[in-house]
Amino acid sequence: MKDDSWGQHRARLELSSSEMRALGYKVVDMLVEHMSTLPDQPVSKVASRAQLEQVIHEPIPSVGVDPGELLAFVKDEVLAYSMATNHPRFFAFVPGPSNFVSVIADMLISGYNPILAEWAEASGPATLELTTINWLRELCGLPSSAGGVFVSGGSAANLTALAVAREIRLNNDIRDAQIYCSEQTHGSNRKALKALGFSANQLTAVKVDALWQMDCDDLLQRIRADRASGKTPFCVIGNAGTTSSGAVDPIERLNEIGRSENIWIHIDGAYGAAAVITERGAQALRGLGDVDSLAIDPHKWLFQPFEIGCVLVKDFGHLLKTFGQDHVYLKDVTGDPASGEINLCDAGLQLTRSFRALKLWLSLKTFGLDAFREAIDYTLDLAVIAERHLLNIKDIEICTPARLGIVTFRYAPKGWSEEAIDAFNLRIVQWVIQDGRAMFSSTRLGDRTVLRLCTINPRTSKDDMVLTMSALTDGIDQLRNQPER
Repeated sequence: MKDDSWGQHRARLELSSSEMRALGYKVVDMLVEHMSTLPDQPVSKVASRAQLEQVIHEPIPSVGVDPGELLAFVKDEVLAYSMATNHPRFFAFVPGPSNFVSVIADMLISGYNPILAEWAEASGPATLELTTINWLRELCGLPSSAGGVFVSGGSAANLTALAVAREIRLNNDIRDAQIYCSEQTHGSNRKALKALGFSANQLTAVKVDALWQMDCDDLLQRIRADRASGKTPFCVIGNAGTTSSGAVDPIERLNEIGRSENIWIHIDGAYGAAAVITERGAQALRGLGDVDSLAIDPHKWLFQPFEIGCVLVKDFGHLLKTFGQDHVYLKDVTGDPASGEINLCDAGLQLTRSFRALKLWLSLKTFGLDAFREAIDYTLDLAVIAERHLLNIKDIEICTPARLGIVTFRYAPKGWSEEAIDAFNLRIVQWVIQDGRAMFSSTRLGDRTVLRLCTINPRTSKDDMVLTMSALTDGIDQLRNQPER
């Protein structure tokens, strides 16, 4: 038999104890080095598909290689070509700040490999998930009847909530059903409705006001007009922090409309709902605890690694009614509902479920809720600081002021056409991506292209903000010599 220098049990896909330790130590060293040096690294590094395929693409190997040697390849040729969403100068989209304690939790989850489907398969992890879900329920102000389930992210959370709304309010008869949202609603909701069988003409776009919040008077008129024409209004999708501008729809008014019109109120708070744990956030998110369902992503403003999203429903029984199944092949591990033994696979779409709760639980226990509050408060202040910097840059126009950690702006010199301004701002983003010192992104507000900063990383320093502004002004200076007017 051929000697195997890196493992005596290759056919069993196994390493020895010493080999596992050595490999694990290398991984931890990589992670510590990466996370401790992030401020000195470029925020982004991009290569073309053709360039990367020359290095990465190869036939599937027949003979294995020492995994320790492969780590260097993964670090230098794979992971290096990505945007560091936990970088202190990454302000694009909605960052994923993460934290090292939760990273360790993810390592434990992968190693122990529990499956949180039926009760007896992982009763300890299931109890911890129920505990952590209950923490989020309390923080968001939902009643004791509420409950939820951890999912991959906001897209899955919105899909799950809208499936429950369809079940409870329509008994899955979607003929003539009508849903309402604003133009600022995240595209994952449209995907979810498509997956649930709704056609595009069953989604009504409600007007927004000058602050990009849903116009509830227009909403009410549309609901009543649709009902008068024979349609069945059944769900409103509101926003607790839009991705584009941080806008919060009038949640209290939406709840009033939901009660008076017998309509399900779902709030997409994927990034913004977490701010409810602060005094300023709770003020902006008044009424959050009275909604029928809520999406919240701990992997955003609760500083967890991807993937951990959450859906909360005012009546936990509605989740079980929508997704509960009789799994005849799982009877041996099915829990007893009468004794509170919940089979979490019956509360959502997934049967195979990872132990996502551990990372949120472990970091909350390690740092405490007060530290999370301070972190969110600090990042709320960062957006205000960013706005002040932007106001000092010539020809920068603030499009929406700092709110829920987002500020939008654009470079808009006098005399330029709107088309030229839009094109130039898009060029600024591409310049910044190539520059690598910082990262922000573009979006559309109405018919305007704007730039945006999302400042939810608590490890962003004021010096990081200054450096980001330097990157912005350097990009403007280099590009404005040949503006596309």
